[in-house]
Amino acid sequence: MTIAVTGATGQLGRLIIESLKSKVAADGIVALVRSPEKAGDLGVEARAFDYSRADQLAPALAGVDTLMLVSSSEIGQRAVQHRNVIEAAKQAGVGRIVYTSVLHADTSPLDLAAEHRETEAALAEAGIPTTILRNGWYSENYAGSIQGALMSGALVGSAGEGRVSSAARADYAEAAATVLTSAGHEGKTYELAGDVAWTLPNLAAEISLQTGRDIPHKDLPEADYAAVLKGAGVPEGFAHAIAGWDVAASKGALFDDGHQLSALIGRPTTPLAQTVKMVLA
Repeated sequence: MTIAVTGATGQLGRLIIESLKSKVAADGIVALVRSPEKAGDLGVEARAFDYSRADQLAPALAGVDTLMLVSSSEIGQRAVQHRNVIEAAKQAGVGRIVYTSVLHADTSPLDLAAEHRETEAALAEAGIPTTILRNGWYSENYAGSIQGALMSGALVGSAGEGRVSSAARADYAEAAATVLTSAGHEGKTYELAGDVAWTLPNLAAEISLQTGRDIPHKDLPEADYAAVLKGAGVPEGFAHAIAGWDVAASKGALFDDGHQLSALIGRPTTPLAQTVKMVLA
């Protein structure tokens, strides 16, 4: 069986490749990347694969049995890019697709969810056996917030007391590798999230504990938080997006207590404290 992973030089893609290599032979893994010359350290075959180059995709999928479609990083272009990949998979005779969506994509208030809903619908229409991995937030998403808190003396955000069921990116990668290399997942949708939910005040307390400093949490209106991010050098559009995601978190968008992630990987998810320690190091 040949398993191909899109976006294989990205942060999640690399971890999926590494996890796969612990489960199957490397010669059965294909890295699909924009620049194959940058994938030499992955230790697997690399093929040129650009989500936007529809003419390039089907040939790159030749001989692929299972496709790991890691969602594109280009917000606003994802739906079209993913349709390109799905159509190419049909043309190439790919037998199964596993897709990384977002937590509770069908009901999520996150603006990110719309393109994931479109992609999930396209997969359903394609008729290829599919597994949907609705990934929650990565704990590493808060690395910038942690560093910013150390510089400014406070952890700021707009999530209020919203609970975040995050997990380490490696946890999600391991779950993907498990689904890719085992049977019984076709037609299933998994809501993947960390075992223990936390709030931004909890994160501020953890930073304070590990640094020995008093790092309070300050909840800001959405526009004010976006302004803080912009002042820290975050591009304006992205700053407003991040602030909007925090507001969505305050409404429960990032919370889940189903423990499907830890069930898939067969162990507890990585504690927030461990990710904070990694960032501080």
